[in-house]
Order: sequence, then structure tokens, then C-alpha cells
Amino acid sequence: MNYSHKSYTVKEATKKLEMYCAYQERCHSEVISKLRTIGMIPEAIDLIIAHLIKNDFLNEERFSRSFARGKFNFKNWGKVKIIRELKRRNISKFNIKLAIEEIDEDDYLSKLDWLARKRLHQIKEANLQKRKKKLADYLFHRGWERSLVYSKISELIA
Repeated sequence: MNYSHKSYTVKEATKKLEMYCAYQERCHSEVISKLRTIGMIPEAIDLIIAHLIKNDFLNEERFSRSFARGKFNFKNWGKVKIIRELKRRNISKFNIKLAIEEIDEDDYLSKLDWLARKRLHQIKEANLQKRKKKLADYLFHRGWERSLVYSKISELIA
């Protein structure tokens, strides 16, 4: 097979990854994947990762906190989905805990209430049980905890 990939020196790849990390917060696995995609060897990857960490382009705690805030504030994700996605990115339990602490509990419950009411208004189902199920499925898919979802449904649909 004839591949026409541009090859990078360690210095070029480092500059490229500095810009990649400066654009938005990245986790280690995203950066490693990017380096593999551009054809860097494991030794070069280790060198570049160390450089990015040393120069604060790559910071897993900062990434985790930013990720949790962003997904909660802009995507309306619940903690279950945020935790699942952070685990998928191989983030440590310690950093996941710090990330979840970024979400204010009052804001969290207000967001659930707002999201549930908004979605309930959109559900045109007449059957009460089906309405409840549709609302629950929607909130579960968004990563909200079962106990909170069932409690909210009991409150909203009598």
C-alpha cells in the first residue's frame, strides 16, 4: 500500500500538539491518539507527552473539571453520563471526583427540574404510564440518576 502521510519530526509534532492542546482542553488519551494518527513512534509520544505536561499544555485535572462543567452547562448531561465518559477517556477516579465537585448541587437539581419540565411539555402521549416512561428514558439517556429521575417524575406527573 502506498501511504502519502506527511512525516513529522519530534519538534514539528510537539508544536502541532501544543496548538492542538491550546485550542481546547484535551485528555492524555486524545493526545496519544492524535500522535499515533500522525505516525509518531512510542518513544516520541512519551517525549512529547512529557513536554506538554511540563509546559502545562496537558493537565488531566483541568481537562476533567472543564469537561464536567461544559457537559453539564451546555449539553445538560447528568453526573452518570459525565462519569461514564470520563472513565471512557481513562481519567483517574481522583480527577473524576474533582470534576463532579465542579457541579453545584442546587444548580444540578434546578437543571433536572428545568429539563424534565421542558421535555414533559414536548411529550404528546395521552397514556400516563407511557408519558412517565418517555420522560424517564429521556432523562436516563442524558445521564441523570435513577432516584432523582423517579422522584422528579412522581412530582411532575400525578
